[in-house]
Amino acid sequence: MNKATIGVIGGSGLYDMEGLEQVERVRLETPFGDPSDEYVTGVLNGVKMVFLPRHGRGHRYLPSEVNYSANIYGMKTLGVEQIISVSAVGSLKDAIAPGHIVIPDQFIDRTKGIRRDTFFGDGIVAHVGFADPVCHTLSDTLYRAASKAGATVHKGGSYICMEGPAFSTRAESFSYLALGASVIGMTNLTEAKLAREAEICYGIIALSTDYDCWHDSHDDVTVEAIIKIIHQNVAMAKNIIRFAVAEIGAERDCPCASAMQYAVITDRSVIPAAAKKKLEPIIGKYL
Repeated sequence: MNKATIGVIGGSGLYDMEGLEQVERVRLETPFGDPSDEYVTGVLNGVKMVFLPRHGRGHRYLPSEVNYSANIYGMKTLGVEQIISVSAVGSLKDAIAPGHIVIPDQFIDRTKGIRRDTFFGDGIVAHVGFADPVCHTLSDTLYRAASKAGATVHKGGSYICMEGPAFSTRAESFSYLALGASVIGMTNLTEAKLAREAEICYGIIALSTDYDCWHDSHDDVTVEAIIKIIHQNVAMAKNIIRFAVAEIGAERDCPCASAMQYAVITDRSVIPAAAKKKLEPIIGKYL
């Protein structure tokens, strides 16, 4: 069996992939609270997999209510080293039509500080490098996998992460076009920050569902339209994941695996014992 454990964070349908064996449901408690739902673990063609519905089964949590830190902490404690995030996004470019796949490689933050996006604080300070916020190795793998699956896929581009839950105003949407961004969503930046602190590789399969509200020849974004596109593309997302996990090896040679090596700047002698215990799975090897 491949020794890598691969996590998938996404919506309903992605945890009951055809061919998943040895399925178990795992409920975890973390120092950061409860994750969004049970983790579904299993084996897919010899690869250990861990699935988590980001918003909980039945889509119960707003983007700002999702306990991202608990979700990523749980993935870490389950041995996950690479996370594939599957998300619906709005398109900010003509060429990215509804139904297309995007593998973003940058972010622009338009959240409002409501959500916790770091494991640190409470007596321990760390500043992790985030110039390249996704794992390029994993993202390249996802791009190749999407091509093999027959998707119309776009490599690279900036993801605007907005707070939500309302969609953009038209003025906001045009301002995002001026920034040169490719897609807009409400969740992935927060996950990416925490995954980097947890030294987990992070890559995104972004599913374009609409043109936000900037495109004058298309209807404004609606939940009905988004759900329709998502349902049409669940099979495609599963195929991309299947092709991707077949390529991912047990060894990592990317910077993600040692991202925290020099990030903690607090004097080790003054770090509270409680903080050390809480962050043992995250940075224990450096303390």
